[in-house]
Amino acid sequence: MAVKIRLARRGRKKLAIFDVVVADARAPRDGRFIEKIGIYNPNTNPASIELNEEKAFQWVMNGAQPSDTVRAMLSYKGVLLRRHLQIGVIKGAVTQEQADAKFAEWKAKKENKIAGKVDNLAQSKADAQKARLAAEAKVREARAEALRAKAEAAAAAAAAPAEEAPASDEAAAAE
Repeated sequence: MAVKIRLARRGRKKLAIFDVVVADARAPRDGRFIEKIGIYNPNTNPASIELNEEKAFQWVMNGAQPSDTVRAMLSYKGVLLRRHLQIGVIKGAVTQEQADAKFAEWKAKKENKIAGKVDNLAQSKADAQKARLAAEAKVREARAEALRAKAEAAAAAAAAPAEEAPASDEAAAAE
């Protein structure tokens, strides 16, 4: 029996969330599966991947073939690197301690990189919000200035006819 690690779709229209499952290659996409090992949500930025790395590693070591998308996720999470290092340990190229140290170093770098991306996204979102607020304040000030100018013009127009009316009354009285 050929075993695949692949995605099973769930969620509503245009807001899909996927389960990462281990299934028989002949089973339908959303059909029967052997084991669920994680969740993938592409709707977030960065895409959130919750994966039981121990189970995924166990299945990959036992010969389960990941789909292209799942292969990218396993690589992103370090499962394929761990497999590579473990094969090196089995062949005697490196010791288990060296492999564990390499994997821990890679994992720390990867977590820092992900945290940096999340921080950059949050910072750019905050900067965009500040820019929107500044533009809105500028528009509000322009509207307030236009209203002040209009009110001053109306006051001047109301004062001008009032001054002209006594002058025309005096002219009519003089005649």
